[in-house]
Amino acid sequence: MISFEHVSKRFGTLNALTDVSFSVPTGQVLGLLGQNGAGKTTAMNILTGCLAPSSGKVTIDGEDLLLHPREAKRKIGYLPEAAPVYDEMTVRGYLQFACELKEVQKKAIADHVETVAEKTGLTDVLDRKIGNLSKGYRQRAGVAQALCGTPDVIVLDEPTAGLDPRQNMEMRQLIRSLAGEHTILFSSHILSEVQVTCDRVMILHHGKIICDSAMQDLRNEEHKLRVVIDCGKEKIFTALQQLQSVRRVEIEKNTDSAVTQAVLTVENNGRAERELFTLLSALQTPLLRLSPVEDSLEDVFLRATMDETA
Repeated sequence: MISFEHVSKRFGTLNALTDVSFSVPTGQVLGLLGQNGAGKTTAMNILTGCLAPSSGKVTIDGEDLLLHPREAKRKIGYLPEAAPVYDEMTVRGYLQFACELKEVQKKAIADHVETVAEKTGLTDVLDRKIGNLSKGYRQRAGVAQALCGTPDVIVLDEPTAGLDPRQNMEMRQLIRSLAGEHTILFSSHILSEVQVTCDRVMILHHGKIICDSAMQDLRNEEHKLRVVIDCGKEKIFTALQQLQSVRRVEIEKNTDSAVTQAVLTVENNGRAERELFTLLSALQTPLLRLSPVEDSLEDVFLRATMDETA
């Protein structure tokens, strides 16, 4: 549905994007991450036709964004970080206006507005002025205008910025409800939000893609185990280090000096657990807890950007 082919963007001597290539299939929710200045907004502006690339090609459902801009842009709905709403308009009037801009047939506009409002939870406020709505409802109105015209692709730039926790949850649920019917590209600084909302994550750093992976595949290349052992660290630390499958032992802070809490970085060969059980049995030391440690998206993001910077 979305295709970037060797896209670069230069502003004078600054390379905002360098040879960026990726594709997003129909119905997928892609999370776009990066530090400030990484190129996220530039990529989204190019995708929506607000900027032209310095080189490369962008297509939406096979339509070249430069050669056939009208046809390609019909397939895109866009919510920038600051929702483009008009305070003096009612929600209904605003959505009717958006439908006219997106060339929805006049006789179909009224029903289309009702459908979009129902999808975004705006039915009860259709006749209220946008200026009198809460931040959450204003953001919903922004998402609703992006849905006008039933575009194949929805581009959302920081859609939960400034929302309270409940509004955040409602916005995440709204985005997930649109998945499948629409292809969604979603940018956010809140990594936990991306983790629960997106099917796939892509990290930009200094204008280049440094990570592109399905969400379920984002795991630490290192295999880690968290252990709680019923003895002091003086007795067990050296013994844990000497296990053949253990690469590193990290003792965690613990108020109980008689119990050792540690994270073991081990070889992913399935032998570490057996070696640990054998050791503790020989020492006659109880194992109180054993659990795998999985990376959060924040861990993946920090490691990727730190490694790249280094």
